[in-house]
Amino acid sequence: MTISQAGPNGSSESAPASYLPAIGYKLASAALFTCMSALIKQLGDQYPVGQIVFVRSLFAMIPVLWLVHRLGGFRVLRTERLGGHLRRSGSGLCSMFLGFTALGMLPLATATALGYAAPMFITILAVPLLGETVRIYRWSAVVIGFVGVLLVVHPGTAGISFGAVVALGGALATAFAMVSIRKMADTESNVTIVFYFTLTGTIAGAATLPFIGVWPDLIDVPILIAVGLLGGVAQILMTKAYQLAPASVVAPFDYASLVFALGLGLVVWAEFPTPIELVGTAVIVSSSLFIAFRERQRRIVRPVAKSL
Repeated sequence: MTISQAGPNGSSESAPASYLPAIGYKLASAALFTCMSALIKQLGDQYPVGQIVFVRSLFAMIPVLWLVHRLGGFRVLRTERLGGHLRRSGSGLCSMFLGFTALGMLPLATATALGYAAPMFITILAVPLLGETVRIYRWSAVVIGFVGVLLVVHPGTAGISFGAVVALGGALATAFAMVSIRKMADTESNVTIVFYFTLTGTIAGAATLPFIGVWPDLIDVPILIAVGLLGGVAQILMTKAYQLAPASVVAPFDYASLVFALGLGLVVWAEFPTPIELVGTAVIVSSSLFIAFRERQRRIVRPVAKSL
């Protein structure tokens, strides 16, 4: 895997066809993250979330360090943007803690569907944090997308479930993390961003072990290792995707993970969303895809306008 730098504003100005590799990286990362989530759900409440974060980050260091070595050693990790890495790592940690907690409280497909709120949050955050212009069509898609979220959580007389609130909090934290990656893409390589995030997760997770750590059963050790390895590879692929294309283009393609989540949830836990949840998920996915389409059209029109 080679490291490429984005343009002056953190995104390439080339034709939208150049976004295809980024979309491929995103789809691959979505599949791996879904498998990781299924393994975490399989572990159930046997291990505290802090310990899961620790093993996910610790064993993720294996593919990350392999990539560091392949690209020339620790010199590739030099950075003058520690503040940016702290913001990205902090929001990423919040996303992991909240997302892993939600997996234990919701069906896999439902937790995955609510994670699709991240592209909508990204569109909102891109205005104040990235200076992007979002026009009426994309704002409309965001509003419709949140209607889909309401259908998925279908609040009753008791209101929205706590698990749904946790999952949405994780989606918001994910959006902050993705926007942070875009802001650093002009100077930071993907391996640098992933390394500092993984290191932060390892340290933060380890800090919880003296208080809540549980000695793992021998049968669970391969699962815990796999959680880290899958997460590490997926993190590299996802970060690469956000470096090669704008956040509002890449993020919606995470919808592919729903196929895996639905299949795994049905086969392993006999879970299947209710009809209203399926409708809500379809609305969220459609909204996200429309956001990506409008962003693509905007980037086609802008170079043409400049040439006139």
